[in-house]
Amino acid sequence: MDHQSVAERVLANVGGVHNIQAGAHCATRLRLVLKDPKAINQTALDNDDDIKGTFQNAGQFQIIVGPGDVNEVYKHLVNKGMKQASKDELKSVAASKGNLGTRFLKTVSDIFLPIIPVLVGAGMLMALNNVLTSKDLFWGEGAAPLVEQFPSWAGFAEIVNLLSAAAFAFLPVLVGYSATKVFGGNPYLGLTMGAAMVFPSLVNGYNVAAALENGTMTYWDVFGLQVQQAGYQGTVLPILFVAYILANVEKFFHKILKGVIDFIFTPTLTLLITGFITFLAVGPVMFKAGTMLGDGINWLYTTAGPVGGFLFGLIYSPIVITGLHQSFPPIELMLFDNGGSFIFATAAVANVAQGGAALGVYLSTRDEKLKGIAGASAPSAFLGITEPAIFGINLRLRWPFYIAMVSSAIGSTIIALLGVKAVAPGAAGWIGFVSIGTQYGAGWPGFFLAVAVSTILATAATFIYGKRVAAKATVDTTAAPVLASSTPGYELTSHMKGSALPLASVSDQTFASGALGPGVAVEPTEGKLYAPADGKVTVAFPTGHAIGMRTEQGVELLMHIGFDTVELDGKFFTPKVEKGAEVKRGDVLVEFDMDAIAAAGYPLTTPLVITNAKKSIGSVELAVAPSSTVVLDDILVAVTAPEQVPAS
Repeated sequence: MDHQSVAERVLANVGGVHNIQAGAHCATRLRLVLKDPKAINQTALDNDDDIKGTFQNAGQFQIIVGPGDVNEVYKHLVNKGMKQASKDELKSVAASKGNLGTRFLKTVSDIFLPIIPVLVGAGMLMALNNVLTSKDLFWGEGAAPLVEQFPSWAGFAEIVNLLSAAAFAFLPVLVGYSATKVFGGNPYLGLTMGAAMVFPSLVNGYNVAAALENGTMTYWDVFGLQVQQAGYQGTVLPILFVAYILANVEKFFHKILKGVIDFIFTPTLTLLITGFITFLAVGPVMFKAGTMLGDGINWLYTTAGPVGGFLFGLIYSPIVITGLHQSFPPIELMLFDNGGSFIFATAAVANVAQGGAALGVYLSTRDEKLKGIAGASAPSAFLGITEPAIFGINLRLRWPFYIAMVSSAIGSTIIALLGVKAVAPGAAGWIGFVSIGTQYGAGWPGFFLAVAVSTILATAATFIYGKRVAAKATVDTTAAPVLASSTPGYELTSHMKGSALPLASVSDQTFASGALGPGVAVEPTEGKLYAPADGKVTVAFPTGHAIGMRTEQGVELLMHIGFDTVELDGKFFTPKVEKGAEVKRGDVLVEFDMDAIAAAGYPLTTPLVITNAKKSIGSVELAVAPSSTVVLDDILVAVTAPEQVPAS
């Protein structure tokens, strides 16, 4: 490859060096933030034999060049005037592009991504608890909950309720840690502030509205100021504001304090200042905003009828994101006593719409990890717990969330037209029919019609849109003919201990599409990367996240530990070899801390791809059954016959 020529063609086809705001690279790709993406000559890039593919991701235009070559092309780009940037700096530059709404959704997605497994697990348990404890659900109206019909299940249900409620009651603790980390602060300080906001001595967040209503709210006297002792259980938006404030306060003190003074007083002052701001300003303002929102929605619904129903259904899920829906219970209690509550019925329609959108993602995506999260999130939302679907899938992808909003609006219009209302609180999902008053409007039939329309619309629209997106993203990988499994060839042993899987099933589309070459992957159970053959190390990144080597037979390999792990800048990785080192099959190439990388929110799936397969006549095939356990001596793949692979 003529690296200088490739750099010149890249510049020409992305609008010149003046169109590049900043650039970086990882093991295989150039990562560019462009001022004007419309200047890209996509056709020329697609037809360039030295470029293996391009795609947009997180505000970055990424060009796949290949291991080893990308370093040299990057140097020529820098020499021609491109501004260099670290991975973190490039993310910041990319994040600053786009409108405020897009940047907000991206930030929320980054914050909630590590929390998704907790929300999925807790959501499913809460749905199970709803089934066990809901009245009228089994054997007709007036029937007792299952735990009363079968008392031996009562203890089991209580434990399920405890485990499910913990994640949502202490959500500010989880969000505080993750959000402060995203905002660049000490996540443990964020965790501490989240814990302070749900401290047991405070009035429980679910009871704050009632306490203010009946005069039982307790207060601190702070130099004559009366400060509410209000908790924030189950809320999201307040802790997001608090985490942002905390991170910036901490950064300020880190700049002006040094050494031991910084070590002692920065966390002290950060917690003190942020704590006072939280309880003096952020909390009361958010609660007041929620109260005003609830009153406004009640006025809109009663004044505008179906139009009000449409608008409330449209905005209900965004309200859930903020946590302001926690202010609705007092209004609902009033409505229960005065003609039934439209809020509960609308909430149910909105929740199942989010579940339908998650189901549409499950049915349309080829990303196995995304499919797993969507498959667990959908039934949870159908039973009334939407956090896993909203934060884990829909908001992260954006378009399923918007589709769910519109589907909810249509279903909520039906609720308003048919006069469907609830007479008691319950699980706001498909099983919410037990809370619907049969004496109001169309009753149960009207409720089922609304939730069915909302679910079907969201599922179908998301599925269709998802298929279109997948079709656009499909990369033609048929260029290299596939060898029959019986073709004699060179065998590679496993580069890791773990579970083998086809390359097409990994979550990173660059690898899954085959753009970097054919191969396989392993989900590791041990933090070590091994040489799959005898050969020479050709690429050894200082960050340790990727290794390239050429076998004695000329097969060029790339092993990439996890996805996007270049962003860790070498943290948690310990390289054991350098570029040019001669290695034997089974030698340790890299050691890495699996738990720390996973805790940082990065997948550990590690592909092994043959990057010079196009120069040969064949490809690779998984030599073991998918999901089977592999160890070092196990043959993982068979590749093109050695004599047919160029040694250059």
